[in-house]
Amino acid sequence: MKIVFMGTPDFAVPSLKAIIAENRWEVALVVTNPDEPQGRGLKPSPPPIKVAGHQLGLRVAQVANLDDPDFYASLEAVSPDVLVVVAFRILPAKLLSIAKLASFNLHASLLPKYRGAAPVNWAIINGEKETGVTTFLLEEGVDRGKILVQKKTEIGEDETAGEVLDRLSHLGAEAVIETLKQIEMGNYTPIPQDESKASKAPKIRKQDCLLEWDKPAENIHNFIRAFSPDPGAYTFFRGKMLKIYRTRKTNIPSSGFLPGQLLVIDSGLYVSTADYLLMIEELQLEGKKKLLASQFVQGARLQPGEKLERMQRRV
Repeated sequence: MKIVFMGTPDFAVPSLKAIIAENRWEVALVVTNPDEPQGRGLKPSPPPIKVAGHQLGLRVAQVANLDDPDFYASLEAVSPDVLVVVAFRILPAKLLSIAKLASFNLHASLLPKYRGAAPVNWAIINGEKETGVTTFLLEEGVDRGKILVQKKTEIGEDETAGEVLDRLSHLGAEAVIETLKQIEMGNYTPIPQDESKASKAPKIRKQDCLLEWDKPAENIHNFIRAFSPDPGAYTFFRGKMLKIYRTRKTNIPSSGFLPGQLLVIDSGLYVSTADYLLMIEELQLEGKKKLLASQFVQGARLQPGEKLERMQRRV
């Protein structure tokens, strides 16, 4: 089978590598996004799939406009049997039928739950104990196609989105290989999604990551790990943005303390919530390096009653 692979971020890399490792199909073309400016110098940085594709000796095309007639003509010239899409973009309708056998997508949720750009983030925010990956046939609409393969995994109580996403990338690679083998054999039965169980997982915006300390500790704990390591749940401390990347729940009641109030107990850093104290383990003050909480405590010299705030204040 001749394959065109479309993807961009790190999540897509294990799937591409797994396809090559099978040594039974031809990856005729890898399609990814253009280089993007990153860092303080805004130096153009290649997408992870471009890097991986070149390392594997594959032909890579970086495309800004998927409606470009020249790009469409180049795909027609390849004449793929299968189109594999992993963490890419919504494809124009005319691309959905360009493959002879099938076009499918790998999604990081157990569809129809969490359709959209940020399925792992929203699953963790909502306190899900289980997630997984789904391959499905591409059709118009966001993540609505018929299901081909699903694989499940548990979400640990303290796991961050980054950790879960990394595991799902490898589980997803297994699903992609299984799906390709089914397509190759012509032995698969697509299953329609149950629309009554559908939920949305829209793209995360910066304002979505602002912490509210008057909520229960478990909700805040889930919120923090849902945005770790990127983009990072944030609050404000002494007028500067403070990102918190890792916390741990406790059974210490927060009665008598104000929401957001900071406490140091046996060199550990705690913050008061609506019900229990939450132990902060890893954080980063604006303009500074990421620190363990113990390091932060040594340098901050906290004053009695100091709080983390929802809004930036002058100091």
